[in-house]
Amino acid sequence: MSSALIPILIATLILGLGAVIVTSLMGRSKGGGKRAKGRDVIMRDVNKKLAQNPRDHEALLSAGDIYYQEEAWDLAFRTYETLSGMTTTYPTMDEFLINQRCGVAAMKLNQPGEAYKFLTTALAINGNDFETNYNLGSLEFQRKNYERAIQHFQKARIRDPEHAPTLRGLGHSLFKTKKYKDALAFIRKAIDLAPEDKESLYTLAECYFEANQTEQALKIFAHLRADPVMGPNACLFSGTISMNQHQYAKAIEDFEIGLKHDNIKSEILIELQYRLATAYLRENEIGKAIALLREIQTINSSYKDVNNLISRYQELNANKNLQIYLMAPQADFIALCRKITMNYYQRAKVKITNISVNKSEWADILAEIDTPKWSDLVMFRFNRSQGSVGELIVRDFHSHIKEVKAGKGICITPGGFSEEAKRYTEARLIDLIAKEKLTAILNTVDARAAKTTGPAKK
Repeated sequence: MSSALIPILIATLILGLGAVIVTSLMGRSKGGGKRAKGRDVIMRDVNKKLAQNPRDHEALLSAGDIYYQEEAWDLAFRTYETLSGMTTTYPTMDEFLINQRCGVAAMKLNQPGEAYKFLTTALAINGNDFETNYNLGSLEFQRKNYERAIQHFQKARIRDPEHAPTLRGLGHSLFKTKKYKDALAFIRKAIDLAPEDKESLYTLAECYFEANQTEQALKIFAHLRADPVMGPNACLFSGTISMNQHQYAKAIEDFEIGLKHDNIKSEILIELQYRLATAYLRENEIGKAIALLREIQTINSSYKDVNNLISRYQELNANKNLQIYLMAPQADFIALCRKITMNYYQRAKVKITNISVNKSEWADILAEIDTPKWSDLVMFRFNRSQGSVGELIVRDFHSHIKEVKAGKGICITPGGFSEEAKRYTEARLIDLIAKEKLTAILNTVDARAAKTTGPAKK
């Protein structure tokens, strides 16, 4: 073939293809015009009949069918509502179809009461219809009648096992009735059919959590953290799981990501702030925690125990030694208790002979004290709880004093002492040091230690 003929052939092909496309479009235009024309003819006939008789049931049925197919829900509802009152007069009309379509139109118009009325009438006529059962299941779910919703969704599923919204509704209803393992199967299948359904994905994670499959739940919540809609809730849930597992740094990351979202619901926002503040406290980041707690206080001054936390921790924030005493790891706590023991008595020579620890509740330090006026063996008990120290703890301390043959006991707490504990020590050589005195000691112990040690040698 001559190279000169190639451009001519290409041009011919392009022209031929263009002609086919134009012909196709013209055909479609004509078909659409015929359909529109047919609809217009029907409606002209309908309007003519209704002008002569507004209750012409055949005209109303024709109009209702057109309105329903065109999704003109307001007109469809009014037409089928009128027809529903005429079924006894014209028994040949399809009563089921009229009530079903009236119910569906009411749902589309967000009229759940009307929808429920007409759909239950349709169900009484045909109890196995897919669309009626699906819509009634949705309405019962909205009404929080989850057991009834399950019954309707199950009937709809029999008719169409692959209908994603039915599987979704069934799974969510089972979740609401705490049938988590049953819900898992249906929600998973619904997500397979509609992967973009983030709300179902979130509920799936909740099902995993309730079924004690925490790792699977965390994976989904982590995946959803960045989602603009489900992200704040996912972060709240994920962070709470991490808090329960004592993974406070991970919880802080989750809560902080959640708070970066825009347009967070007020109840989720304040709870994210509250839980982030409690996570900061667990990590001894008291300054950050107090700043958040004060933000919450401005939003809701009575939210949970925010006021108590602020009054408790703002003092800690200003007193480093009190932070160590209450919150530091055991090694740091013991080091501070040693410092207090060494500097409790002025101008005294102190030799610590024994330290014993009862978990994280208290530490007992035995020391030989030698002052210019007296010498003795003294037992110190450092309680860490901010609650009230009762008689039982003081009795236990007294027994320990007698075991080691100490001449005196000093019982210290960042809280207070019960009246029974105070009465018990009245006739015994035990001094009770409550929060106010302890705070004074903590405020001065570093200065006393520096004075005792003296300036560093050059």
